Amino acid sequence: MKAKVLTLDSGDAGEIDLKDEIFGLEPRNDLMQRVVVWQLAKRRAGTHKTKIISEIAGTTKKPHNQKGSGQARQGSLRSPQFRGGARIFGPVVRSHEYGLNKKIRKLGLKTALSVKQAEGKLIVVDTFGGDTKTKVLAERFAKLGWGSVLLIDGPEVAESFRRAAANLKNVDVLPQQGANVYDIIRRDTLVLTRAAVEHLEARLK
Repeated sequence: MKAKVLTLDSGDAGEIDLKDEIFGLEPRNDLMQRVVVWQLAKRRAGTHKTKIISEIAGTTKKPHNQKGSGQARQGSLRSPQFRGGARIFGPVVRSHEYGLNKKIRKLGLKTALSVKQAEGKLIVVDTFGGDTKTKVLAERFAKLGWGSVLLIDGPEVAESFRRAAANLKNVDVLPQQGANVYDIIRRDTLVLTRAAVEHLEARLK
């Protein structure tokens, strides 16, 4: 399919061919959901922790005699049933990461790109340019109507552009190898450079 190529100054920079097998797939919300859950699980720190009975500070003395007190038998004041005691089956330090088939991950990314294209929210620009300032970039984005946007460049993003865009709210900048389903769907508009399109098509073919 053909797509128009713009410049950041709202100019016309020709057209580009987008491969249907990458940018023209049917929506699959189930696939995107699986990939997003997998991504977010990988991001979890897993550092949550509660104390087990051996880690609770306190006496090890038996609260009262086993028999004859008229109370339920108790072995320790550090037990979970007492205030300040341990917690049963509490969270421990662990990894939440799990595996997901590479074909599912690749298909999920293709689907996310296709959804943006179908919604008319995928925009191709010639290049992001070189040196720029945050104020200039904000004015250009406002003129283009980009309020919530993910910008994806080729393998390398110009440091000056990345730093200028980092100061803008709801604007993310990634190299093509960082393109992922979660970041694509969390922003309203997806902007790709020519280089990003070429590398994504090579990566996902």
